[in-house]
This record gives sequence, C-alpha cells and structure tokens, in this order.
Amino acid sequence: MPGARAASAREPTVALIAHDRKKGAIVALAREFEPLLRRCRLLATGTTGSLVAHEVGLAVECMLSGPMGGDLQIGARLSAGEVDLVVFLRDPMTPQPHEPDINALVRACDVHDIPCATNESSARMLLRSLERDSEGAADS
Repeated sequence: MPGARAASAREPTVALIAHDRKKGAIVALAREFEPLLRRCRLLATGTTGSLVAHEVGLAVECMLSGPMGGDLQIGARLSAGEVDLVVFLRDPMTPQPHEPDINALVRACDVHDIPCATNESSARMLLRSLERDSEGAADS
C-alpha cells in the first residue's frame, strides 16, 4: 500500500473523518477493525473522533470539527508525511458548507499518494490491506 511505506518504522497513522449522516457507519467500521486500529495512531475530526473514542474505546487524537477546520488540520499532517491512510466517509447527497476544505483534503491525498477511502466498501478494502501488511511485518 503506497502510504504504508512510511509506516514501516512506526505504527501506521490512520485519519478518520465522517460526515454527519455517516457517523454511525464509521463507528461500526471502527468496531469491525478494532484490533487493527488499536495498533495504529488515530487522528480524526472532532465529533468523529469523540464518537469513535467513546463508542469503541480507541485512543484518538481529535482535531477541530470539519467545518471548523479539522479537515485542513488533517490535510496539513498528511502533507507533512504524518498520515498513512485516510478513511473519509462522505455523504454525497448532502451539501457541505466546507466543501472547499473537503476537496483540498482529497486533493492532498492524491498529491502525496496517500490511500483515501470515501465509502464503506473502499474503507474495508484499505483497512484489510493494512491489516495484511501489519500481520506480515509482525511475522518478519
């Protein structure tokens, strides 16, 4: 996985972001991948991170909420080489007031070649890949 190359010497850093109507889905995803996510450093936008921490019991470094600049904070960390994978469950049917920030974050993923899942199916694929990579590293 492209973003995992930097994670080989340290625990992978995964950013978790979810629009309001996708908060339940990201909590369910965090529960599903809890053993993997416990071995990762987690960053998240404010409300998403608080929910994952409270509902799943994972340690999460919370940024501001997305509309208050949290997407940009994660984008800055990503640009500095501190993020290996982004799970951003977007709600494509609801207009977002901070759409330029969202687009900037997704663009940063493309520029820096960081895997970015924007729906549950792609999130599962990326997390399973990270899981396989981390199991292979543990076997070495």
